[in-house]
Amino acid sequence: MKRLCLVVVLFVLIAGHCQAVEIKGVRFSDTVVVEQSELKLNGVAVLKWAMLFDVYAGALYLPRGVPGQSWSNDIPKRLELSYFREIEGKGFAEASDKLLQDNLLPAEYQALEKRLQTFYGLFRDVKPGDRYSINYLPEKGTELRFNEDPLGHVPGADFAAAYFGIWLGDEPISKGFRDRLLDTD
Repeated sequence: MKRLCLVVVLFVLIAGHCQAVEIKGVRFSDTVVVEQSELKLNGVAVLKWAMLFDVYAGALYLPRGVPGQSWSNDIPKRLELSYFREIEGKGFAEASDKLLQDNLLPAEYQALEKRLQTFYGLFRDVKPGDRYSINYLPEKGTELRFNEDPLGHVPGADFAAAYFGIWLGDEPISKGFRDRLLDTD
């Protein structure tokens, strides 16, 4: 009997450390480690296109104790996007570029343009279930991963603030999506 109780207690303790959040069938870990930075799940959301269908589920990770509204600070962060639909790689570049041109001053966009073109060249076609991770570490820059395989990175806190701003900025792709990631709704 003591052995059974011990097994149950150990199971409960282990399960408590392996928590995950699920949204629309997509699981996101409660914490992730990017390089040596442990990041905590801040919020999850689903992006709908034209209020008709789900495009992807997303999760924002920030350092423990950092509120979502501090996302633009020069701190480690991660955005994971798990796709429900097929999308061509060039579609990511086109959509990102339009949003950035609409939201940045011309001089800001020009300062980022070469790095943006490098980053756009990293995108791959996605199928349902594929996942992109966009990681930012102050000492390394912004890294793009596809199904956890590193594709490349670009330097600069300015780049990270602009690119993460597509989802988290003042005029994001979706304010509802942003607010759920930032845990402000």
